[in-house]
Amino acid sequence: MQKLLIVIEHWIEHNQSHMGEYRRRAERAGELGLEQVKAEIEEAIRMLAQSNRHLEKAKQAIGIPS
Repeated sequence: MQKLLIVIEHWIEHNQSHMGEYRRRAERAGELGLEQVKAEIEEAIRMLAQSNRHLEKAKQAIGIPS
């Protein structure tokens, strides 16, 4: 169970790292006038945030609070 918790925490941190990079790329796409690209990247960010919420719930389900 401990290994699973470590893996879940790693996934959460990994997603957060990607979200930061995606935000920077979305901003750059916006600066270049690529609004559709920016919107799609922003949707990917929202989906990763949703994934992290579910991963946090998984942690809680095995007894580790957020």
